[in-house]
Amino acid sequence: MYRPRRVLVVAHRTAASRELSDRLAELHAEEPCRFTLLMPAVIHGLHRVVDPEDQPLTETRTRLEAGLAVLRERLPDARVDGMIGSHDPLAAVEDAINAGDYDAVVISTLPARLSRWLHIDLPRKVAALGLPVTTVTPEAPASLGNRMRPRA
Repeated sequence: MYRPRRVLVVAHRTAASRELSDRLAELHAEEPCRFTLLMPAVIHGLHRVVDPEDQPLTETRTRLEAGLAVLRERLPDARVDGMIGSHDPLAAVEDAINAGDYDAVVISTLPARLSRWLHIDLPRKVAALGLPVTTVTPEAPASLGNRMRPRA
């Protein structure tokens, strides 16, 4: 029996971007895919150090639902699921890969000047886990303007 290609999509602020949905549509056109949108949890301030596991996930759920809505609209014939992972993006990907059966990973991140994920070289670290990795880098959303700052 044929099994669609299973693709883990890692995104946060770019989950609803046109560039990401365009790239996933291209992948799905090449070969039927089943996508899982993984969003690392959003943790603010000192909670990142003190108690990151005990934070409410309201902001993360809201962004995940927005991303899923866009992807499901753009990819109506593909299955698109979602999950929230650890606040640490590499740990979130490792957990998802260990729990699931994926054939590839797509990482959607902000441009280099704004992206903490590129600063920590997340695509290379994820590729070291043994799956092919594609990086999608949408333009920074204009609506965020000067509020977008790189995170240390």
